[in-house]
Amino acid sequence: WANYTDSPLRAFENELGVQAPVGFFDPLGLCKDCDEATFKRRRTTELKNGRVAMLACMGYIAPEFFRFPGLCSTSQQLSFAEIPNGLAAISKVPSEGWIQWIVFMGFVEKGLYPAETMRAPGDYPRAGVLGVPNGSRLPKGEERTRKLNSELANGRLAMMAITGMWFQDGLTGSAWGDWANYTDSPLRAFESELGVQAPVGFWDPVGFTADGDVQNFARRRQTELKHGRIAMLATMGYITPEVAGKFPGYLSPSAGLQFQDIPNGLAALSKVPSGGWAQMALYAAYCEVSQDQSPGTPAAAGDFGWKVLTSAEPQEKTKKLAAEIANGRLAMMAIIGMFFQDGLTGSAWGDWANYTDSPLRAFENELGVQAPVGFFDPLGLCKDCDEATFKRRRTTELKNGRVAMLACMGYIAPEFFRFPGLCSTSQQLSFAEIPNGLAAISKVPSEGWIQWIVFMGFVEKGLYPAETMRAPGDYPRAGVLGVPNGSRLPKGEERTRKLNSELANGRLAMMAITGMWFQDGLTGSAWGDWANYTDSPLRAFESDLRAFESELGVQAPVGF
Repeated sequence: WANYTDSPLRAFENELGVQAPVGFFDPLGLCKDCDEATFKRRRTTELKNGRVAMLACMGYIAPEFFRFPGLCSTSQQLSFAEIPNGLAAISKVPSEGWIQWIVFMGFVEKGLYPAETMRAPGDYPRAGVLGVPNGSRLPKGEERTRKLNSELANGRLAMMAITGMWFQDGLTGSAWGDWANYTDSPLRAFESELGVQAPVGFWDPVGFTADGDVQNFARRRQTELKHGRIAMLATMGYITPEVAGKFPGYLSPSAGLQFQDIPNGLAALSKVPSGGWAQMALYAAYCEVSQDQSPGTPAAAGDFGWKVLTSAEPQEKTKKLAAEIANGRLAMMAIIGMFFQDGLTGSAWGDWANYTDSPLRAFENELGVQAPVGFFDPLGLCKDCDEATFKRRRTTELKNGRVAMLACMGYIAPEFFRFPGLCSTSQQLSFAEIPNGLAAISKVPSEGWIQWIVFMGFVEKGLYPAETMRAPGDYPRAGVLGVPNGSRLPKGEERTRKLNSELANGRLAMMAITGMWFQDGLTGSAWGDWANYTDSPLRAFESDLRAFESELGVQAPVGF
């Protein structure tokens, strides 16, 4: 892109919505011959559609958790509770309701927020944050740009999401697409085939089998099996030389080429002599034409008579054939990843030492870069990240990690110790009466919440204000463990080790506290007491599991 300086798309590459990793995204070339007025019109349309889509997505989700009480139409005695969620609601809403919607949209479009050509798309004189009339407005600067970019990105996501919800709703009668409701699907013809396995079931997102053609399905299954088998062999071909070594002796005596001379992976392509390629081509042709693979034959279904891994028991044979398909699918993904890594770094294992030009090198000596992962940024957030952005993210990570560590301790400590006396003298509420975990939220008096907010504000703005010249998380008056004016870590390896430990422990604590909240919300206890989870679908099988709970390997604290 840097070499394509004369592109007409350059005119719009600094607009809102141009975000990593895609940059300016216009695959249909709509902006190729686009003037400023046309771009503004399209951007306005995109913003409106995105905003409506975000509201529509929330409109699908909210009724699953909450509905207004009372009547939607008093004349028809139609309550809100009687209106179904999703597309089915269209037939239930009375005509007066549709008229109200149209009048309201007309009022918003022409009265409340009329467009002004001199203003940016989507920016209206009387609209505040979140569209509140005459509300507060975003201050100019980087934060404003970031939030407006977020709105565009969220709107784009919402347009995709609402389209998916409509499709699922129209197909199955539910935006959540319950497969059990879709009894007439042509995909039902193949749902008992091999390869239909939990948790995905019959998976065909592109709709190749939507026409229900059995011959096409058989041909594609044959192709899938061949590709999967080759991919499994190819994956083993990458791994085996690394583990078991290479054959002794010569691959080609005439060329004086030993097996040891051939590198692993894609680099081998240039080393194998032409005679070797001819042998491989002849062997592949023999495998392909040695048996009749016409439709309906055993070979067409992948059965070439090799029975080493088969079974005479039908159920066991089906399980093994399904496992072959699953392993073949995994191998196809694995070999593609190996090819990519090999082409990028010269090694299927992606040796980081070979990837010298990576922009991530700028941060590989930062704190938190620890074995065995090294610098871990799978989403590529630091790919085009400057030092200021990295510092801001590291500061956020440290704060979240420190709070998460305190939160984890806050879950654990009350199981062993509670303060004596009263938490609130006015309400006669003792510390012993406050439950542990999420249930405490409803018990803490409002004054307690105010104290927390004031304390956090004091720590954030008064005791430990950020200084841009210092490292993230390093405050002038903070000693070890955050003790004000306490002792500080001496510089050197020990300091680096302890700071790395803090980051690692904070990351672990963020995962831990998320798990605790989930367990607490699900069962009423951060420790997820099974006895509290009475509605679990797993309860249906617990009597069956009891047959095995006395077996070897059933040990505390996990049990069966």
